[in-house]
Amino acid sequence: MSTITIQPATADRFDDVQHALSGGGDGAACQCQWWMLRNKDWQNTSRTDREEMLRHEIGAPVSPALIAYVDGEAAGWVRVGPRTAQTRLAYTRAFAASPLAWDDPDVWAVTCFVIRREFRGQGLNHRLLEAAVAHARANGARAIEAYPVDVPVSKRHTNDLYIGILSVFLAAGFAEVARPKPDLAIVQLLLDEQTG
Repeated sequence: MSTITIQPATADRFDDVQHALSGGGDGAACQCQWWMLRNKDWQNTSRTDREEMLRHEIGAPVSPALIAYVDGEAAGWVRVGPRTAQTRLAYTRAFAASPLAWDDPDVWAVTCFVIRREFRGQGLNHRLLEAAVAHARANGARAIEAYPVDVPVSKRHTNDLYIGILSVFLAAGFAEVARPKPDLAIVQLLLDEQTG
């Protein structure tokens, strides 16, 4: 049986971050900067620019992401942090239905999962989400929001599932609060209503 551990993405783990992001999907090119930049700014960055942005981010006192390790190998990634820092979210029309104020710094968002191909099917999304909730709670979040895909409604390419899968969030106690598209939900977990 494999040993799974979850650790913050920190500056001293930059090589592990790159390994986790490079094993499937668009993570290597995106460097998990999609939600950090408005479209006009995204269009003006290169992969190298985005890598430097990510390097700077993981040097902050509070990590913006977590890494899943399977038997010591970086196998997955989840971004979790204040929603106000993930600039594109507030400008995404589909997410306007969120009932929480966009300028509330205590609302965090889980916006990106990457699992290396060889580690898929081992429940890493569940483990990463559980750790993301704990990370948000420990760093003062009062609520967590996410924008997952309802897979049974519309089959999507694996690369399009980076925002998460609805069933994973529901299993973790999130509640659906809006359905801006038939296959796209807005879910929330209010941490101040939980003991923890």
